[in-house]
This record gives sequence, structure tokens and C-alpha cells, in this order.
Amino acid sequence: MGERIKKLKKIRIHREGTNELTISMLVLAVVGILLWHLFDNPLPFWVFVVIFGSAWMMALNFYRCPIRYFNGDTERLVVAPADGKIVVVEEVQEDEYFHDKRLMISIFMSPLNVHANWFPVDGKVKFVHHQNGNYHKAWLPKASEENEHADTMITTPDGEDILVRQIAGAMARRIVTYAKAGEECYIDEHLGFIKLGSRVDVFLPLSAKAYVTIDQPTIGDQTVIAKLA
Repeated sequence: MGERIKKLKKIRIHREGTNELTISMLVLAVVGILLWHLFDNPLPFWVFVVIFGSAWMMALNFYRCPIRYFNGDTERLVVAPADGKIVVVEEVQEDEYFHDKRLMISIFMSPLNVHANWFPVDGKVKFVHHQNGNYHKAWLPKASEENEHADTMITTPDGEDILVRQIAGAMARRIVTYAKAGEECYIDEHLGFIKLGSRVDVFLPLSAKAYVTIDQPTIGDQTVIAKLA
């Protein structure tokens, strides 16, 4: 799609976690200081530091936001929209938008994965639709249709419609979608963010060739998951 536009900011911690990490760090610091001065025995302080310090570091790891650029030509390529592992590569009947069979590739994200989501293809955002729903475990097949999810339809430069579905899981209760209808989008740009464990589905034409297999790990914006015919 001509010259690709780079919009990523030079950030290391995702903006979705900046406030939470800052506030929690201040609270932990205050409690730590109180424990240090209130007890003659330093044990309560060090127990607190080990337990809650480890929890804060896990949260910091969760909100990390690596700066990535896909190397090479992106024409007709479909890249992984998320870090995680492949849990579905199969033909499915999609009756909400396409009313025909599609190749669905699904990526499950554990709480240890980066939870930023990238656009899997270059194109133009056709629409964004949020659907309330249940909170089944994200790796279950019924999660794709029954769980709360956000759908982003992207039309590629060749006129192919690609559906990206961000799905909430048993723990994830917040889906953030940055995509806006009518805007052009590019690989390397962030589509959104999902908190805690969840998954992302990509619905492709049956003519697309899958480049991944079940349980294969993926790196968002780096792993090629398919190529359009």
C-alpha cells in the first residue's frame, strides 16, 4: 500500500498500564516505609517486599510494550496480531458477517505474554464492533462467539475483507481497541490491548495459506501466520 507509515511511539511500558503501575508503586512504597518503622523486627518488611514486589514486577512484565517493525515486504502477508501460541487453525462457518466458510487462526495469550495487539494486515478499517458476552476460558472453541469481544474488519489493498476478533477470557475483563472506522491501518501499528489472559482470532478467505500450526509460539508483528492468495 505504497509507503508504509510508522506511528509507533518510543515507549517501553504500554500506556494502558502507566497509571496502575505508578499508583501501585507509590502505595507499596508507603506501606514498605511504615512496616520498616513500625516493627523492630525487619522480617515483616522483607516478607512484604518479596511478595508484593514480585507481584509488581509481574505486572510490569505484563504491561511491557516492545517496539517492533516487520522486516520485508508486507504485500498479501498476514502477521500475528499478538504474542502467544496458536490454538486454532481450521475452517469455520462465519455467519455474523461473511455468511460463508473462513480460515480461522487463533492465538491464545497467557498472563505472561505481551498483551498489545497489532494490525495483522495493511489496509483500511471498515468497521469496529464491540459485543458484550460471557467470560469462558479463552482457549475454548465457544469463546470466539460467546465471550465478550471486539471485531475489527479490515479491507486490504486488494479488496479482501479480514476480520480480527479480540476476545476477553475468564480473567480478562477489558478490551481496548484503537482502530477507527475509515482510517488506514498498517502492520507495525497497534490495533489495541487486552488485559490478562485472552485471545485474538483472525478470519481469512479459504484461499489463504496458513503458515503456522497448533501450539506454535507467535511474536506479534513478527510471525507470518498466513499469506493471501
